[in-house]
Amino acid sequence: MPLGFSRIALNALLALAGGALVLWLTSSESLLGMFTQAVIYAIFALGVGLLLKQNGLVSFGHALFFGAAGYGMGVLLELGWMPAELALLAVLAAIAIGAFLIGLVIVRVPGIAFGMLTLAIGQMAYLLASRARGMTGGADGMGIAWPETLFGVSQSVLLQPGTLFMLAWVLLVLVACALQWILGTRFGAVTEAARDNEERARFIGIQTTVPRALVYALSAVVTGVAGLLSSLNTGFISPESLHWSVSAITLLMVVVGGFKHPVGPIVGAIVYFLFKDLLGDWATYSMAIFGAALIAVIVFSPDGITGALNKLRIRLRYGKLQKGAGHEQ
Repeated sequence: MPLGFSRIALNALLALAGGALVLWLTSSESLLGMFTQAVIYAIFALGVGLLLKQNGLVSFGHALFFGAAGYGMGVLLELGWMPAELALLAVLAAIAIGAFLIGLVIVRVPGIAFGMLTLAIGQMAYLLASRARGMTGGADGMGIAWPETLFGVSQSVLLQPGTLFMLAWVLLVLVACALQWILGTRFGAVTEAARDNEERARFIGIQTTVPRALVYALSAVVTGVAGLLSSLNTGFISPESLHWSVSAITLLMVVVGGFKHPVGPIVGAIVYFLFKDLLGDWATYSMAIFGAALIAVIVFSPDGITGALNKLRIRLRYGKLQKGAGHEQ
């Protein structure tokens, strides 16, 4: 068994144990609900962070896939074309195919133009959902008629705060480990080469458009998983889930946490929700305060919280090595 896979498996087991510990220590259902929402957005942030890390591109329209997952699930369940379990897979498959086809076009566009394109596409979906009242309920949104049992588990059990939290946590761990494994393969190396210097990558024979489109599709699927979890958690979907501001907030989480580290987006999402909860009466000004914190992070630690912690760890290790060398002399 490769060492890399063994390490990922060990990290997964430790993370699952950590989630179980959080569940055991948390007695408040409202606090568990906040943790569940934080974990859902952590998965969302992983999708946005993947695109930024591997393609070097910033998306202001990833809420398209977050909201589309909920709407897709709601429409399929309302029409009754297939069981809910199959509908979950169908929604993710549709997101993957749609995002890949979109990616084949827009990943060719560099820098800020890519961000503006994603913003335009996302807002088109937002307006469509707002006006298609017959199918989506328009601005009022639509309820999602989840079946009495899902994968053999009854709603009365599945919708309990503790169960939902652990479901979201397990999916977060699985998604994070799967992404870490994928990025450790040749595919990850190819996309990094295309990100760093696309012209040179093409010169040495690497086809760059398809891998970059695949990264875009993979990030969309991860975001879709978060959207499905959110729709299960709330039983409701509205056009607000498609709005560009949802993408912007998630992007802030990624930047604050640090997109270069595998767990950076997760840290950013958790910090954001804890930050909002700790503000209490000041929650009305949460975005302004979080914006000031974002500026501080960008100025003093461009690699985010995880980057700062990593630098601190290296300094401490270097200091110990120097101290050890001094004792030997």
